[in-house]
Amino acid sequence: MDILSKLQPPAGAVTKETRVGRGPGSGLGKTAGRGQKGQKARSTGNIGKKHFQGGQTPIQRRLPKRGFRNPLADVVASINVGLLESFEDGAHVDIAALRQRRLVQGRFDVLKILGDGELTKKLTVSSHRFSKSALEKIEKAGGKAVVLPSHAVAASPAEAPSA
Repeated sequence: MDILSKLQPPAGAVTKETRVGRGPGSGLGKTAGRGQKGQKARSTGNIGKKHFQGGQTPIQRRLPKRGFRNPLADVVASINVGLLESFEDGAHVDIAALRQRRLVQGRFDVLKILGDGELTKKLTVSSHRFSKSALEKIEKAGGKAVVLPSHAVAASPAEAPSA
């Protein structure tokens, strides 16, 4: 049985730190294991830049810029109507209920219900947007679609302001 106060690492697990460039007797003196001359032998040697290509113009600068990314665009979380089948008949499905079941996660501005899958239960679904096919399937099952105002940001529960 080991005594906790006398625990030690196994033999050979702990070695002394190699001190390079400390004279010929150390085994790594003079050039300190870097060899003779060249880029990697210099003090400014190994270029640690992520996209460095040996002084050649990097690929991200050679390729042309294309398109436009709108920084103000809404982040849309989408969910198919078939996934709503997991809710009980007559349930009210909103963003909080979807988060609780982990059907939507993370930060988004708009929730959209899409029409893939089948729905047989009568549900009241609250969302910012609905596709035409999703709207038809919800109403065909006897449910109701409630359109939320689009300016309401769907923050995660941790970010939600306390009232």
